[in-house]
Amino acid sequence: MTAAPELELARACPYRPNAQHVRVRDAARPVRMRLPSGMPVWAVAGHRGIRAVLADDRFSADRQRQGFPFAVDGQPGAFRRTMISMDGAEHRAARSAVAGEFTVRRVRQLRPRIDRIVHECLDALLAGPKPADLVRALALPVPSRVICEQLGVPYSDHDFFQTRSTTMLLRTATAPQRLRAIDELLAALETLIAEKEAAPSEDLLGRQIRKGREDGEYRRTALVRMAFLLLVAGHETTANMISLGALNLAERPLLAAALRADPARAPLLVEELLRRFTIAEFIPTRVATEDVHLDGERIAAGEVVVLLCNAADHDPAVFPGPRRGARDHLAFGHGPHQCLGQQLARTELEIVYTALATRLPGLRAAVPARRLRFKTDAEIYGIHEFPVTW
Repeated sequence: MTAAPELELARACPYRPNAQHVRVRDAARPVRMRLPSGMPVWAVAGHRGIRAVLADDRFSADRQRQGFPFAVDGQPGAFRRTMISMDGAEHRAARSAVAGEFTVRRVRQLRPRIDRIVHECLDALLAGPKPADLVRALALPVPSRVICEQLGVPYSDHDFFQTRSTTMLLRTATAPQRLRAIDELLAALETLIAEKEAAPSEDLLGRQIRKGREDGEYRRTALVRMAFLLLVAGHETTANMISLGALNLAERPLLAAALRADPARAPLLVEELLRRFTIAEFIPTRVATEDVHLDGERIAAGEVVVLLCNAADHDPAVFPGPRRGARDHLAFGHGPHQCLGQQLARTELEIVYTALATRLPGLRAAVPARRLRFKTDAEIYGIHEFPVTW
């Protein structure tokens, strides 16, 4: 029997999915493969097939299940267990507890503050030397400041949080290094939340403390885990989308000019860039809890399914060409685990892209794109540094 091919995790081009993943998609069925560790998995890359898996409760997101890959955050110990790795009623309860913080109405109220943060960062960028690293000057501080303010986490600690979250998402970091980074983040958040318990502040964490006490269900460990997930997810994904979207605008001046002439195009542009990059493509990995038949293949209980979301979001059967404003992409996932903060991310990206097109009309990369260090070594795709001038 021919050995299953090794699943490639890296992209060769930021604008196109991995060619191997495209071949899996074109097979129109789950394909047996193996991870670099040797673990056997099923790879699914069709848009319809991935949506079916993500909507099916027979596929578990629980990273503590035996054999779950990419499971550094699911090592034994409930303190590391977060909403992203919960199933069923447990997941619904954890999600509903904080869902009200990310409604369209709540995010709309945050919009003026996000706008000020973006322009403050651009003021500093424009006042500084050229070239400048857009990642450090804009892509990182904007979502970091937004989520820190929303949670009630001191932004002065952003370097601590940033270095730890970067380490935990690097595939090249060892398991002990990643676990240490996770535990240091959790310890810092536990200390912060313990301090807030004495006098709950007017922020997300303070509101959760008060609400939990009123309902008689407050548990510090649960709030720490929630804060951990929101803090990391709230800046890592958006920061990488800011840098990749800025690269797209720098390389396509006519697109930037069109946005500058009509800022109302921003929501459509955001959806197209989310689809094109699909930066968290491996996050929705699943384990079958019972035998499931999918597109002619039998996936047995206990087998792992890796969903190749970037290839699916370039599926010509669903996206025959650029579809400005189409929201049926998988950049935010699908089903019960669809990204809780997607409206916040959309708002941040709309404001940032519009501000870049308006205030930096001459934005261009200061080095050839081939010299940029893309995050082929991380769970969330992006750019490590992006030197720009204008």
